[in-house]
Amino acid sequence: MTMRILRWMLVILVLAGLVAGCQSGTDGRSLVGEWRAVLESPGGELPFALLIQEQANGQLYAYVTNGDERVPFSSVSFEDGQVELAFAWYDGEITAELDASGDTMSGRWRKTASAGDSVLFFHARRGNVERFRPLAETGLSPGDANAIPDLSGEWAVQFTDEDGTEPAQGEFRQSGEKVTGTFLTPTGDYRFLEGSFEDGVLRLSTFDGAHAFLFTARADSEGELSGDFWSRDSYHATWTAHRRAEGEEVLPDGWTLVGVNNEESRFAFAFDDSNGVRVTNDDARFDGKVLVVTLFGTWCPNCNDEAPLLAEWYRRYNADGLEIVGIAFEFTGNVERDRRQIDRYAERHGIEYPLLLGGTSDKIDAAAALPDVDIVIAYPTTIFVGRDGTVRKIYSGYSGPGTGEHHDQLLAEFEAILKTLLDEHS
Repeated sequence: MTMRILRWMLVILVLAGLVAGCQSGTDGRSLVGEWRAVLESPGGELPFALLIQEQANGQLYAYVTNGDERVPFSSVSFEDGQVELAFAWYDGEITAELDASGDTMSGRWRKTASAGDSVLFFHARRGNVERFRPLAETGLSPGDANAIPDLSGEWAVQFTDEDGTEPAQGEFRQSGEKVTGTFLTPTGDYRFLEGSFEDGVLRLSTFDGAHAFLFTARADSEGELSGDFWSRDSYHATWTAHRRAEGEEVLPDGWTLVGVNNEESRFAFAFDDSNGVRVTNDDARFDGKVLVVTLFGTWCPNCNDEAPLLAEWYRRYNADGLEIVGIAFEFTGNVERDRRQIDRYAERHGIEYPLLLGGTSDKIDAAAALPDVDIVIAYPTTIFVGRDGTVRKIYSGYSGPGTGEHHDQLLAEFEAILKTLLDEHS
């Protein structure tokens, strides 16, 4: 047998092994199907729907479902019963083992966070079932179901943790016992939430690879809600809510929260891109151009919500005089790792404008790195600079698609400001 034939046989064997790893285990077990998945939050079960499918070429792909949202994993691997569901853009993954029956998985979810790795135990059972188990199976005590027959509508909310209180606006839709909705906050929103309102008890969850949120609350005899909010493996807050009265202002205006620290209304920056090339506001490419600067983190879901809009703007309006710069504030301070995450973010969203590494995600440190703004409250923060180089508008936070009409309204406001600036002459 010639060496050439041996080499071809080796290639075939390697490819066969790869294909087997992509499709099913060597014993015929398969991941394909619907799964009720659970992260074991400190507040109890944090459930989500997991869908794993197979492409025509045998490659597996998977989604998390939260209400109307489908969140794709970046990759799926399966070999000899070992499963990895990766969220590369959030530097995290689920690793699990499929049992002998092929009907349950158990393992953990890990994600890089600001204080180190965040880890929760994970398990999943095959089958399309209700997100939360019936209340009677959980041992939870009921609330006053008669006081709130239907949760639908807007709620004025106060979250309280060790640092103080923060307002929010809850917006919920109820059909039967199923509830979907979100919380809008001064820094963004809490994504697509899904759950139930049963016997006066509200349970909501979301998991998108970056966030793992669990909300619980009980209705009282006054028609108000009180409960707990758990995030990942470490954060806990309590919360209360009452129905928002007509005309009641719950949230501050995101256009008023961040100001400029100099009389000339200038915004200066000088940071390196992922290749180590320094980019500054004085570069010739920005002369006489409208400039949109986004302060973001690759780890931030609302930043990932805004990124497709900015990428589309750049493609559509760059020839008309628009420049965009993203300044990233990342978790670790490890420059090599953070640059890698920035490149993944750019690839995910088709970004063609410069993305720079500004520092770590601590907001005090971020403000210190950007002395021309008086505070950094939220990621993203979006800064609109006119052709004359002066800051015209700054918006703190972002209302993502989970907020419905609030998202549509913010997009319209952004677009109107951009078009006004593009129509000006330098």
